[in-house]
Amino acid sequence: MFNALNRYLSRLDGDTRSQQKDGPGFGFQVLRNTNLDLGVEPWFDFIVGINGRVIDNPDPRLFAQEVRNCAGANVALGLWSAKGQRTRVLHVAVPADTRALGLSLQWTPLAVASNVWHVLDVPANSPADHAGLLPYSDYILGTPDGILHGESGLGEMVDDYIGRPLKLWVYNNEYNVTREVEIVPSREWGGEGALGCVLGYGALHRLPPPLSEPVHEPGETMFDGDSTSAGADQFTTLAPPPTSDASNAFVPAASSDFLVPAQMVGSPSPPAGGAPPRSKKKERYAHGPKRLMDDYFAEEEKKSKELDGNISASRTPPPPPPKAGGGPPRAPPKAEEQDVGGGDDDVD
Repeated sequence: MFNALNRYLSRLDGDTRSQQKDGPGFGFQVLRNTNLDLGVEPWFDFIVGINGRVIDNPDPRLFAQEVRNCAGANVALGLWSAKGQRTRVLHVAVPADTRALGLSLQWTPLAVASNVWHVLDVPANSPADHAGLLPYSDYILGTPDGILHGESGLGEMVDDYIGRPLKLWVYNNEYNVTREVEIVPSREWGGEGALGCVLGYGALHRLPPPLSEPVHEPGETMFDGDSTSAGADQFTTLAPPPTSDASNAFVPAASSDFLVPAQMVGSPSPPAGGAPPRSKKKERYAHGPKRLMDDYFAEEEKKSKELDGNISASRTPPPPPPKAGGGPPRAPPKAEEQDVGGGDDDVD
């Protein structure tokens, strides 16, 4: 049933008409970020808008010219993230001297971000277990040894590396880091599959948002009546970073070596044991439906107390308990029967 649902959703994702109706289907994927002060993640982030307008032209010269026009000021970039499939706006200061952002970009469909494999189960003593794959929190993004196309792409790559080490880019949702894992596929480890793990693919196994992001309260999005038009108003605005020098505003990708997921270099490795670090929950503000429910319950509780008070006041209070050592309560004495004849009957 789930495989049929995944195929159906995949056909919907591949429909370009539905993508154009619901939102942008293409964008400039960030392949490299040389500006460490810029909050953009390679591989995960796609630039889909600039200065409040959706990018619908793949010509990189138009994008670079728009960035140069903002030299000495800020440029608003609309970023679509593969983590949670969310869009935000980032205000970036463009240096007046270099007029560049220090990003390497490539025009790519957003559907590329759904080409991931979710690790669901890792049996003991399997090749995946020896490689350190973690169930439920690990996602296989790709490999530096080749390009994976479609659901069967990973299986075909694994078949070519039986008995040889294969490098995989793996993203962990709990730690929000990407690491390179080396695994040796084998069919002689005693179980099923060359990798020795259960993988999920499709719309039900897309990258979730990081655990550090605040979670919406139940019904918060469903009952949100604010409907904004497509553009910069629908994005979450972030503060502009400090001005820093960069090398290039746009550098076309000449090879696949640029495609390195974010936080691959210099990212701390996950600790050996213990639970993953969780961020503190941010303060949430009360919403209208919650206050209405609280008022409703308070009013019903008040009515219930008033009803209980009226019932208790109308009833006769119970008798006091018997005194200690006095024995059980006695019944009141019955009245003596009166004589019918008024005295003793004489017998003649």
